Amino acid sequence: MTIPSRVLASGNSGLSTTSICGYGATGLVATGSSITDALQLSADFNTITTSSASTGVILPPTEAGAHIVIRNDSGQTITVYPKAGSTINAAASTITIATAKTMVFYGMSATTWATILTA
Repeated sequence: MTIPSRVLASGNSGLSTTSICGYGATGLVATGSSITDALQLSADFNTITTSSASTGVILPPTEAGAHIVIRNDSGQTITVYPKAGSTINAAASTITIATAKTMVFYGMSATTWATILTA
């Protein structure tokens, strides 16, 4: 597991450290009610703090080895959409995350995300 402070301490730049370890976004607002208007995620670690009923987020393009973490602290269940041509857990076109839950998405191939949900 890469830890940002250790990567920096080994002499890497801040940009290199972010490329290696990923970065987080907090205070995100889930928007829209479909893949056409939901919030596009760009960070590796995402905390959704605001949402309305039936709003959601869109995962970045699927890539084998990629990982995305979404924490839902919004008080509402949110919907997660994969990019067109990709699936979640090899079948679903969407998945939901209840409030106070965290889901980890792993890119298993160029078209499939697999998930782990916290208890």
